Amino acid sequence: MYNILTLNKIAECGLDCFNKDTYNVSDNIENPDAILVRSASMHEMEFPKSLKAIARAGAGVNNIPLDKCSTEGIVVFNTPGANANAVKELVIAGLLLSSRKIVQSIQWANSLKGKGGEVPKLVEKGKSQFVGPEIKGKTLGVIGLGAIGVLVANSAKRLGMEVYGYDPYLSVDSAWGLSSSVHRASSLQQLYEISDYITVHVPLTPDTRGMINKSSIDMMKDNVRILNFSRAELVNSEDMLAALSSGKVACYVVDFPTDEMLGVENVIAIPHLGASTPESEDNCAVMAAKELINYLETGSIINSVNFPDVEVPKTEHTRICVLHKNIPNMLAQISGLVSSTGVNIETMVNRSKKDNAYTILDIDGDVSEDCLKAIEAIDGVIRIRKI
Repeated sequence: MYNILTLNKIAECGLDCFNKDTYNVSDNIENPDAILVRSASMHEMEFPKSLKAIARAGAGVNNIPLDKCSTEGIVVFNTPGANANAVKELVIAGLLLSSRKIVQSIQWANSLKGKGGEVPKLVEKGKSQFVGPEIKGKTLGVIGLGAIGVLVANSAKRLGMEVYGYDPYLSVDSAWGLSSSVHRASSLQQLYEISDYITVHVPLTPDTRGMINKSSIDMMKDNVRILNFSRAELVNSEDMLAALSSGKVACYVVDFPTDEMLGVENVIAIPHLGASTPESEDNCAVMAAKELINYLETGSIINSVNFPDVEVPKTEHTRICVLHKNIPNMLAQISGLVSSTGVNIETMVNRSKKDNAYTILDIDGDVSEDCLKAIEAIDGVIRIRKI
C-alpha cells in the first residue's frame, strides 16, 4: 500500500487515478511515499525518509526546495503543458486588454452610473480617450517557446500578427508544434528592437531574474506593451515603473501582482488567473497523479525537474532503481556489484541531468539485501529502490 499526502485541494479526477486497493490518499497521512501539491509552500517542511516523490500540479516549482529534495533522493515532478491552453487564452486576452484600454474604459463607463439619460451622450463624447491600436499586423515577440510560448505564438499568428520567437533551448517537441510561419529571433536584442508587444514565458532562475530591466527596455520600441504571465520577479519593478512613467512602456500586463504595481496607471494587474480554469486544474491533477503512479510502480521518471527522465516499460524482471550523482565510474560499480551475485542484467538504462543521474537495471532473478546495501554504500549513490 502506497501512502499519498495531499497538501492542497486536488481535483477529484486526479485523485480518482489512484487505485483504492493500492493507494491510501489523504491530507492527513504520516510517512507518505509521495506528496501531491499545488501552491502550498514546502520550504519549511521536514521530509520523512519514506518520501520518494513530490508532484506539483502545475508548472512552477518555486514552492518546493529542489536542492534539498535532490540531496535526499526525492524526485520532483511538475506538469508542463497541462495548463498551457488556459494560460495561452489569458495571454491573448492580455494582448487585447493592453491595446484597447478595455479595463480603463469599463471602469470609466461604470463611473457614469446615475447620469440617467445623459449616459449615451457622455459615452460618445468620452470614448475617444480610450482609443487603442489593433493587434493585427503588429509584431509580437515571444520569449520562451515551451508549451505555453508555442501556443501563444501560433495563436497570435492566426490573429494576423507577425511573430518572432526566441528560445536558445528549444526542445524537439516544441519545434514540432511551432508554426513554420513564426520567425526565429537570433537574439533577445533583435526581438526587443522589432517587437510592438513582448510576452515572457520562461522559468524564474538566477539567470532570468530581472531580465526585463532598464537595459533591456532601452532596446525596445517606444510605446512597447509587455506581458508577464510567468513570474513577477522576471521584471525589475523599479525599472518598469520608470518606463511606464516616461511612456517608454505603454502598458504592462502582469498575472503576478505586487504591491508596487497596484493602482499604477497603464498597469493591468491580474490576480494570477493563468491556470484558474476547471479544465486546467483537472489536467494538472490527472497528470501529476499519473507521474507519481508511474514512478512508484515502475520506477520510470517523466517530467522531473531535478532528475533526468528515464522511461522503461516494466517487465516481470526485478527492477533496481538508483538515484546517484553524475560522476565517473558509477555505472561500472553498480553493474559490477549486481553481476557479482550471479544474476544477468537484462536491461540497463542511464540518464543524467546536470549534477544528478538515474539508472534503471532489470535483472533476471533477484538480488540480496546485502547487494542493495553495497550499492547504496557507493560514494555518490543517493537512493536505491527495488521494484
